[in-house]
Amino acid sequence: MSKYMTKQREALLGFLAEHHDESFSARQIAESLNGDKISISAVYRNLSALEEDGKLRRVIKGGGREVFYQYADCEECKECLHLSCKKCGKTYHMSAQGADMLMNSVAAQEKFFIDKVGTVLYGVCEKCRNSRK
Repeated sequence: MSKYMTKQREALLGFLAEHHDESFSARQIAESLNGDKISISAVYRNLSALEEDGKLRRVIKGGGREVFYQYADCEECKECLHLSCKKCGKTYHMSAQGADMLMNSVAAQEKFFIDKVGTVLYGVCEKCRNSRK
């Protein structure tokens, strides 16, 4: 890690690891960590450093401008393609079989090799697709 582990960084990492299948804006994170006395500027500083260290993934939802962050350092995420719902923001792990089929097809057809760790596919999850909102 590029910097030592402060109590603020530890609280931030703990929160994100607890919610590893969700993404949050810096403001949402600061509000969630309000009891830990972390300022919004400290949240931004730590998010930047953690992203540099590969512990976070930066996400922009549905063509918006606001940046969201998601924890990407848990073991179950390391070798997965991720599917992110543009409506609810939830992130899912693509099945290994589905990911392999997609990656092999792209490699064969396009001569392009997908980086599993850094790839997020955007769409709409079944729950959102079936809801009448």
